[in-house]
Amino acid sequence: MLIQKEMIKTVKNKCSHDYSILACMMYGSFTKGEGDQYSDVEFYIFIADDVINHFNSRHWISEIAPIDMLFSNEYGTEVAIFSNIVRGEFHFLPVSEIGIIKTFKSTGVFPDTKSMHIYDSTGQLKPLLEYLGGTGPDRMTNENVNFAFNNFVNAWLMGVNVMKRGELARSLELLTSIQKNVLQLIRVKEKTVERWLNSTKNLEQDISKEAYNDYVLLTAKLDANEIRHAYINALNVVEKLYNLLVTSYATDINKEMISKLYHHLKS
Repeated sequence: MLIQKEMIKTVKNKCSHDYSILACMMYGSFTKGEGDQYSDVEFYIFIADDVINHFNSRHWISEIAPIDMLFSNEYGTEVAIFSNIVRGEFHFLPVSEIGIIKTFKSTGVFPDTKSMHIYDSTGQLKPLLEYLGGTGPDRMTNENVNFAFNNFVNAWLMGVNVMKRGELARSLELLTSIQKNVLQLIRVKEKTVERWLNSTKNLEQDISKEAYNDYVLLTAKLDANEIRHAYINALNVVEKLYNLLVTSYATDINKEMISKLYHHLKS
């Protein structure tokens, strides 16, 4: 059995024997049939309101398995690096906030909500998880296509400008945003939008070989020529995507804007 599955069992057992824990749900790869030896373990744990201010999350997490590091990331999530080199994410919330689960529906597709159910003594968790089921949000919309195109133009122009200024490291950093926007457009074109918010996940299997090769052209190391070619290639790929998508979507970007960007790069 995978170490992660043993840890998930431990979490379930701990929840059922801890009066402070009223509900627990899991998210991530193991709820989508994609969990393997490289996957994280990720949970929302709901604590009784009257004890949450005294709840020792560090101690609770350390009883799942020995930990080497435990810290809060930029989103306020408690992240554990266990001694077995498994990574864990833990959100501890008062049970009065369990309704937050409904807000997850806009983030993606939840194909197996039953696997998300770890523990519940409130009777609220099952209906909340069932609410998450279904096809998920519609990503193939004018709004999303415009979001990707418009943010591409923004990041591309910034990246080219700082590149011309000689700030190659910053230009390379902005290339990451460009790659994300292009991948979102590729996913619309190829109808693989389930991973809209995490556009690189499972990319090697999700998109066509041609599209993957286009993505490769958008990558570079910290080298002036490579970065410049990546920006040229990004514009070429976006122009191709525009020509394919404009027949189905109303876009703010047009051929004139793309021509201006080409001219700006060459000037």
